[in-house]
Amino acid sequence: TLTMQLVKNLFLSPKRAFSRKVAEAVLALRIEQIFKKDQILELYLNQVYWGHNTYGVQTAAQTYFAKPASDLTLAESAMMAGLIQSPEALSPLVDLKAATRRQHDVLHRMVELKWITPQEEAAARKQPIKLGKRTSFQSSEMPYVTDAVVEELTKKFGRDAVLKGGMRIQTTIDSRLQRIGEDTARRWIQTLNYEGVYADQMAIVSVDPRTHFIKAMVGGINYKKSQFNRAMNAQRQPGSSFKPFIYYAAFASGKYTPDSTVYDSPVNYPDGNETYSPRNYDGTFAGAITIRKALEISRNVPAVKLGQEVGLNKVIEICRSLGIKSPIDPVISLPLGAVDLTPLEMAGAYATFASNGWYSDPTLIVQVTDSSGNVLLDNTPKPRLVLDSWAAASLNDTLQGVVSRGTATAAQIGRPAAGKTGTTSSERDIWFVGYVPQLATAVWVGNDNYRPLGYGATGGHFVAPIWRDYMQQALQGVPVENFKPASEFDRP
Repeated sequence: TLTMQLVKNLFLSPKRAFSRKVAEAVLALRIEQIFKKDQILELYLNQVYWGHNTYGVQTAAQTYFAKPASDLTLAESAMMAGLIQSPEALSPLVDLKAATRRQHDVLHRMVELKWITPQEEAAARKQPIKLGKRTSFQSSEMPYVTDAVVEELTKKFGRDAVLKGGMRIQTTIDSRLQRIGEDTARRWIQTLNYEGVYADQMAIVSVDPRTHFIKAMVGGINYKKSQFNRAMNAQRQPGSSFKPFIYYAAFASGKYTPDSTVYDSPVNYPDGNETYSPRNYDGTFAGAITIRKALEISRNVPAVKLGQEVGLNKVIEICRSLGIKSPIDPVISLPLGAVDLTPLEMAGAYATFASNGWYSDPTLIVQVTDSSGNVLLDNTPKPRLVLDSWAAASLNDTLQGVVSRGTATAAQIGRPAAGKTGTTSSERDIWFVGYVPQLATAVWVGNDNYRPLGYGATGGHFVAPIWRDYMQQALQGVPVENFKPASEFDRP
């Protein structure tokens, strides 16, 4: 019966067993004692899968006919009722002829049951069907997220299994943070243009350092204009926001602390047939300087020197342990961000700094079950320690100084926060990647065609305020938490 199908979908596993049938019958009987038939039907219609990633009769009506369920005609209702048997194969968006044949079966059965007259059946058969737009996810409020979830599912289960449908997906996304992120991106792209930063795109992505669950993902300004997900797939140069990887490597070597002295002085390196001479943003040199100060004011020369000292292949190895999969070459200028990385890679890596070295693979999916409740995928975090905790805590301490008194004072949010600005040569990409112990967020601003953003466009001046705006809203109601000091861990 329909009630028993509802019981199966809601409560029971699909195992065929006598005990299962007994439980099914008992629960069905109890439901029929508690609920009226109309209520049971409503529960069923909102539980059953309707095809095209759609659950709930209201959403299905919008998907297939672009109208609420209460406005469906007899012809449309009969077509929807016919879908339940095999929603993908009988979808009018896929095969209108098959859907119409099934609709006729439903109408004929309604006549047999004397629910409608033969005249009403004939009229419904003649009524033209006007379908909604042909898209599987037209009702999605978070299209970048939906596409990314489908991509992740396809990698796990294959395209055919995903298209077949029937999966129930619990995502990691916090809908409140997602709305805040989308609103922040829309508002700030207009503000940037008004302030003379000629950017047409932005990406925002947040990762929970405790689980590495992706909590928000804004892949661009307008999904309808461009479905390219920049948060996941745009490989852009991170500029100075790459420097923390160098300084972490220095701390992990055991030879340096945040207060160690480095030298911001002229240096030349052979680079093929040429010589590479790193320069600072302002063209000056500061001489002897602590690592803490060098990172706070984002000096380039000490970072390049440290890169040579610790070894760039070691830095690349660290990046791989942080889940960064983009190609990285050990070029001399790597410490200054001479590499293309995605915002998600940056957010995931910084989240690992925030957790003092504990890493899980970032994901959008918590769990996938089939329509009977069988677990197909369980992404319960399985964190592993991939960094030296003393070195990570030392980096966290140093990066807090970037926010409190360095290049990112515009990112101050009234609680302990750490992060790093990034600006590429010719101002084509500007970044701020920052975090508190409970949330790491990367914000990237740029143009898809790599057009320069304009003279003076820096991550500290223009992107740090975007991060601050987003994080202040995202962290409302979240307790203030301090970073663990390096003194709690053994130094390598």
